Parts: sequence; C-alpha cells; structure tokens
Amino acid sequence: LTPLLPHLDHRNRGMRTRLGCLSHKSDSYNDFTAILPDKPNRALKRLSTEEATRWAESFDVLLSHKYGLAAFRAFLKTEFSEENLEFWLACEDFKKTRSAAKLASKAQRIFEEFIDVQAPREVNIDFQTRELTRRNVQEPSLSCFDQAQGKVHSLMEKDSYPRFLRSKIYTDLLSQTQRRLS
Repeated sequence: LTPLLPHLDHRNRGMRTRLGCLSHKSDSYNDFTAILPDKPNRALKRLSTEEATRWAESFDVLLSHKYGLAAFRAFLKTEFSEENLEFWLACEDFKKTRSAAKLASKAQRIFEEFIDVQAPREVNIDFQTRELTRRNVQEPSLSCFDQAQGKVHSLMEKDSYPRFLRSKIYTDLLSQTQRRLS
C-alpha cells in the first residue's frame, strides 16, 4: 500500500516538519532581527522610533520601508502565511520586466508557484480571479496579475496587517527603538 501512496508519506513528513517548527517559532523581536537586510544591530541603530511608528499609519507605508517589510515578513513566517507577501513582491518585480521573452517565462513561473490550484505556495484567491489570471497569463502583459495582486494586498491589509501591529515582533521592536532614546 505504501508504494501506491508515496505522496501521502511526503505530505505527512512535511506536516510533521511544519508542526515541529511551531514549537520553535516565537513571534519575537529576535525572529525579526535574524532576517534584517543589514547586520541587525547596525540596522536597528538606523531605525528610528518615528519610522517604526509610521508603519502603523498605513499598510503601504509598512511595505515601502525596508525594515518594515522585513518585520512584516518575519511576522508572516510565524503565521505560515508568507506566501502572500512573496506573491505581492513577485508581482512588483514582474511589473519591472522589460523583455517580452522574460515576461512570458516570469508570468508562467509566478502562476505555477502562487496561483495554480495546488501550487507550492498557493495564495488564497477566489475562483473567478484565479481563472481571469490563468487567461491573462496566456498572453502576458505587465498588468496580468493586477487583480490577483490587489486581492492578496487587500487580504494582507485587512487580516495580517492589524495582527502584525498587535504582534510581539512589532511591539518589541518599538520598545527597542524607544529604549535607545532613554
């Protein structure tokens, strides 16, 4: 029976790995510093309380700040939902594509990685958006992911972003920047 269902064994191992990681995820300030684009101490010395506080003004302010993006990514990893941000970032990168040849291959890669049913990092979008995106990718343009990207942006803004602002990662980070001032 086992040889007939190797994919189930693979899924079980993946699930055990994920469940094992749960005990190691801590939603803390230290998790954030581990993925900073620069050396953590130097980066945090450059991050002001005002900058970190501005992240609470709007989701787009958070996404436009290098360290805000890193902190939000660290938070999403603790929730096992970083695929939403990775898709959004892939779309932003896709929009900068200038080569028609690269456009088609990049569009296909993004679709297969994030949009297709059972994609490795499938994002949560409705059937109509998925099908529209599938059709758009057949003749890719710089805007072929716009609707899907908008839905994922909205989902993160309404769902993950408010939780991020209440998270230990964000509150610890604010405390750390304020402590430096005293």
